[in-house]
Amino acid sequence: MGKFVIKQTSDGGYSFNLVASNGEVIGTSQTYRSLSSAKGGVESVRKNYYAKVEDQTYETFDKIRHPKFELYKDKGGEFRFRLKAMNGEIVLASEGYTTKTSAKNGIDSVRRNAEESTVVIQE
Repeated sequence: MGKFVIKQTSDGGYSFNLVASNGEVIGTSQTYRSLSSAKGGVESVRKNYYAKVEDQTYETFDKIRHPKFELYKDKGGEFRFRLKAMNGEIVLASEGYTTKTSAKNGIDSVRRNAEESTVVIQE
């Protein structure tokens, strides 16, 4: 089972990582102004982890409604995903992957880990 690790940022805000049981970071949140807002972000990931994938790596793709995972290729040529909540806000974003399959595996890892993960507040 994974965990959400919430930590304070250098600017006084809070962010979290979803970390798999093997210690690998699956995704990272935006920076929130307060600890309670960061905890709300965790709950949003837990509530939306089941979302469908909008594969934006194709020239034409079907747009789907929020919540959704957006799978895309960045300017550097790496594959990434982001989870958008019902309101369209990004609640979790991945690192860059060299292959599309690896990015899809990252989405699957969010789905396996988000619901049951514990929350750890790092000092």
